[in-house]
Amino acid sequence: MKSGIERLHEIMTRLRDPQTGCPWDREQTLSSLKPCVLEEAYELLAAMDRPEDEANHIEELGDVLLQVMFQAVMAEEGKRFTFDDVANAVSDKLVRRHPHVFGDVDAKDSAAVLRNWERIKQLEHRKESRHSALDGVPAALPALIKAQRTQEKAARVGFDWKDAEGPLEKISEELEELKAEMAARKSASPADSERVKEELGDLLFSVCNLARHLKVDSESALEGTTSRFSRRFRAVEAAAKSAGRDMKDMSLDEMDELWETAKRA
Repeated sequence: MKSGIERLHEIMTRLRDPQTGCPWDREQTLSSLKPCVLEEAYELLAAMDRPEDEANHIEELGDVLLQVMFQAVMAEEGKRFTFDDVANAVSDKLVRRHPHVFGDVDAKDSAAVLRNWERIKQLEHRKESRHSALDGVPAALPALIKAQRTQEKAARVGFDWKDAEGPLEKISEELEELKAEMAARKSASPADSERVKEELGDLLFSVCNLARHLKVDSESALEGTTSRFSRRFRAVEAAAKSAGRDMKDMSLDEMDELWETAKRA
C-alpha cells in the first residue's frame, strides 16, 4: 500500500501532466501560488485555534502540505529538486541544530537551545550573504510578527532587557514622547505628522517587546482582543436593532451601556 505522501505526489504529478492533467494546475507558477500559500497558512492558524475540530485541523494541514508538494513537483519538472530533497534538507537541519539531542552538547533549558540554534544558524549562513544576527527575518511578514521575530533575534546575541521591567519603562517613555508630539502637532503643519507616526511606531514596538518578555505571542494577543471586540460590537448592534434604534443616532453613553452589557454576557 502506498503511503500518504507517495499518493499525494502521484496525484499532484498527474494534475501537472502537460497532456492529461488539469488545465488550472498546469498553468500555475511560483508567482501565482503565492496568494494560495498565504491563504492556506492563515486558514491553518484558524484551525489551530479550534484543535477539537480534528477533521478541519487535518484538512488545513493537508492544504498547507499540498502547497509544499505542488512546488516540489514543479521543481521536479525542471529537474531542480524533489520533495525528498525538501524533506531531507529540513531533516538534516533539525539534526544539525539539535546537537543536545543528536550530539554531545549540553542544553539545560529552552534559552540555551535557542542560543545554540542561533549560533549554529550563523555558522551555516557564513557562506551566504548574511552578516547580521537579524538576517533571515522575512521582509513580507506582518509588522507585528516581524517586530517580535526581530526582537527575538537580537535577544539571542544578548541585546535585550534583563527582565520585563525594561520594556515596561520603555513603554512609559515612548508614551510620553508620543503625547509631546501630539501636543506639538496642534500648531505644526500637516507634514510634521510623520513624527507622530514614528513615535506611535516606537510605542507599538515597545509593547511588542513587553509581550515577548511576558512569554506572550503579540500576534495572538491582538487577534484575541480583536475577536472579542468584534463579538461585543456585533452584540451592541443586535441590541440596538432589537430596541429599534440606529447606532448612528445613539449617543456614545448609550452605546457604552450596551457595550458593558455585552461585555458582562
